[in-house]
Amino acid sequence: MAISVVTISSYSGEGLTADAMHETWLTPMVKSQMKWFCIGWILFFIFAAFDYNKLREYAWLIYGLTLLALIGLFFTEPIQNVRRWYRIPFINFNAQPSEAAKLTVIIALSWFLERRANSSKSMATTLGAVAIAGIPFLLIVKQPDLGTALVLYPIAGVMCYFGDIHPFVLRLFTGLAVLGLVFVVCIFSGFIPYEETKPYVHRILKEYQYERLNPDTHHQKAASTAIAIGGISGVGWKESEYARGGSLPAPYTDSIFPAFGEEFGLIGLIFLLVLFYSLIYCSFQVTAVAKDPFGRLLAAGIAIFVAIHVLVNIGMMCGLLPITGVPLLLQSYGGSSIISTMTTLGILQSIYSRRFMF
Repeated sequence: MAISVVTISSYSGEGLTADAMHETWLTPMVKSQMKWFCIGWILFFIFAAFDYNKLREYAWLIYGLTLLALIGLFFTEPIQNVRRWYRIPFINFNAQPSEAAKLTVIIALSWFLERRANSSKSMATTLGAVAIAGIPFLLIVKQPDLGTALVLYPIAGVMCYFGDIHPFVLRLFTGLAVLGLVFVVCIFSGFIPYEETKPYVHRILKEYQYERLNPDTHHQKAASTAIAIGGISGVGWKESEYARGGSLPAPYTDSIFPAFGEEFGLIGLIFLLVLFYSLIYCSFQVTAVAKDPFGRLLAAGIAIFVAIHVLVNIGMMCGLLPITGVPLLLQSYGGSSIISTMTTLGILQSIYSRRFMF
């Protein structure tokens, strides 16, 4: 969180002179981010104190309300030509139901897979798990927000693995994921020419979705350039000329990783990666010590939730994956992601704290 505040402070001083930028770090965006961090900490402690087992009782209620929220977006006015947010005027906040949908799917799948433990390998269990993850997936794709929707795929896949569903189904879903990943890597590595695949991929993806597979977009090049400019030790805090000059799109949201890298260099990025690795490692450790199947499934879903956001965002910014708008947890500017992340981490803490309670 401290790294997030430092980075946002450096890149959110629109309208301020160079001297004013160096004299103050408390920009309006920093104040807003700190406000959401405080709310996030409150939610973390609330859910850490809350017995996660009670989520069983409310799983379908939470799931139903989330689906209603996702469906309701199609009856709202679009924001930035897409329907992803509810505008809440009184607190100047745009709520994004798709962020909550990730946690909702984790809770609903945990409840369902625990109940179906004795028939986990049946086709009914498989179809039920696919439906629980698939309905929100389709609603989010329709917004359109393919990047957020695709995050649900590995979450559901890992949870189904821990839920012990039929091995053939797991191999099928894993195979599809590997094929898709290999295809993307081949395009970004230049092994498969981008233009030659266009007539075939257009049968599946729309024009704007296919354009994200272009490895030579300005955003891709700008992110890699910002990281390269940072070198080993970086150019220094608030000394960035490339990213702050407008060459790097969204330096305090999706592109906060290369923006931080330009100012603090490879040393700073390694430090940030070590912090993320520690968080992911501890998350999977909770999965290992959870006292019951419901807690283990919840922890596994949350662990992959954290891991996939970090891997996808950093992969995008390093030119290995297409840019899809997946935020970097606890770094990117925005309230919906912070609230969702701190709530999930609070539930994870609740699972860990109750590992010896019977």
